[in-house]
Amino acid sequence: MHELIINQLQDHRKLMVQIENELSTTIANLAQRLIETFQIGNKLLIMGNGGSAADAQHFAGEIVSRFRLERPALPAIALSTDTSILTAIGNDYGFERVFSRQVEALAAPGDAVIGISTSGTSPNVYRALEVARQAGCSTIGLLGKDGGSIKELCDIPLIIPSMDTPRVQEGHITIIHILCDLIEQGMFGPASLGR
Repeated sequence: MHELIINQLQDHRKLMVQIENELSTTIANLAQRLIETFQIGNKLLIMGNGGSAADAQHFAGEIVSRFRLERPALPAIALSTDTSILTAIGNDYGFERVFSRQVEALAAPGDAVIGISTSGTSPNVYRALEVARQAGCSTIGLLGKDGGSIKELCDIPLIIPSMDTPRVQEGHITIIHILCDLIEQGMFGPASLGR
């Protein structure tokens, strides 16, 4: 058992080094895009299935409430939280439209829409990003494996370089925390005061 624990932690550590080496610039670009979205008065919509739904909710919670800094609330909505909406859309239109219908209702030009998919192939995330793109939103993917079909719809595809779903999810939540920190520091930290 001890060896299994060590192996898991070593795999995690290797992935974090790979993310540092390969994705730091993309993470910085994504943070800047989100800062600009909030600065012009637009909002963030986030979606995913299963563990990625939990990550979407976690991300929205940190943005609306706070991460580290006491600061004004920022507008973010996780599209996986309202069971009445999800079940109504699922019943009336099918599960593939549970996110796209919400994007159709809520998205405005200039908003940012993030789809989280460890496989990069979730049909409901794909369809929602299609609608987001047509609505004039920034489209962003937190993806895994090779990015799947979803990467083609993303202005900024951020692909965790792993085929292992748990490692991809660990990469996503780490990046979400980094993004929250960069957004707060960029908008409300000491360096932002001179802007």
